[in-house]
Amino acid sequence: MLLLKMNSLQLLRRKYGRLQVLITHLSYQEKLPVMTLHTACCLLNRKKRNNGYETVNPDKYADLLRSVTSSKVSSQTPETLYEEDTFLFGKVLKSQPPVTDLDLRTAQNWIPLTNPDKRIMSTERTDPRIPLKISLPSRSEVPAKIPSVTRVLQQTMPMEQAFYLERWKQKMIMELGEEGFIEYTAAIFSKGKQFHSSLEALLLSSEDKIPEKDGIDVSGYLSSVEHILGDIHGVKALESAVHHHTLRYRGLVDCVAEYRGQLCVIDWKTSEKLKPQLRDTFDNPLQVAAYIGAINHDENYNFQVPCGLIVVAYKDGSPAHPHFMDSEICSQYWNKWLLRLEEFLEKKENI
Repeated sequence: MLLLKMNSLQLLRRKYGRLQVLITHLSYQEKLPVMTLHTACCLLNRKKRNNGYETVNPDKYADLLRSVTSSKVSSQTPETLYEEDTFLFGKVLKSQPPVTDLDLRTAQNWIPLTNPDKRIMSTERTDPRIPLKISLPSRSEVPAKIPSVTRVLQQTMPMEQAFYLERWKQKMIMELGEEGFIEYTAAIFSKGKQFHSSLEALLLSSEDKIPEKDGIDVSGYLSSVEHILGDIHGVKALESAVHHHTLRYRGLVDCVAEYRGQLCVIDWKTSEKLKPQLRDTFDNPLQVAAYIGAINHDENYNFQVPCGLIVVAYKDGSPAHPHFMDSEICSQYWNKWLLRLEEFLEKKENI
């Protein structure tokens, strides 16, 4: 038995070397598993990896380390964080988004936003103190081929925007259920309608408060736009229908009035989320541009509008965000609207 054991050790020495034989010899005494010895051998033969943290200059991050470890609650402010980011990564380079082919396209059936041939009739027979309020025609009076602005925008919505809208819808259905989601959207529509009615009453009268109707409380929205109403004067139209006879589309304008001395198409919006930038309003600028173009080519309106205004009101009474669109911005969105209108007509022909 001893001779067999010695022969085994010699064979191991020749094949694996003295180190592994020594460990194997110890395994006979300690009765260690072979797998453990093999792992231990591999660990002994493995080279030590370099630690990347050893090359870091500790003096460079001394202030950051001290601010993090000095107290449980960080004393950092947005200003100090910005300074540290600038120190670590350099200055932020703000660049314009790349120009796409869609931005360079021009509508084939291009028509100017303003109408130089429009005849401005005398206002002697009309009372300028009474805003225009043209009712929408009934379905029987409007040809089926004349779509609304809302319909055009809905059916030509970009894929990315449609994806996020559908994802939000599915999320709300999971939380509220099918019936609950229907009730939720109906409540939003009712509040929006009541909000517009209350604004109309405020703009037509000198009263500061509007009584609630149908048990719908819109006081938060009205408080939200209170600081903007003081800049609105000379109301020319309220909840009035418009029709572009050349491009053949129609819509319903919320308000046409002067905002800080500029005549604007004003679109009132409600939102549960803050929308401080114009880009946060998605297709609303295209909607405003479409209404401006329709008014400028509609003989029912004895004026032309150069600018637009989107007012986003909030339920909790937070100050509303006014997004003013000057003539240049309106022209840019007018071109985008014409492209969307052409896309809608092409889809309709293919169907």
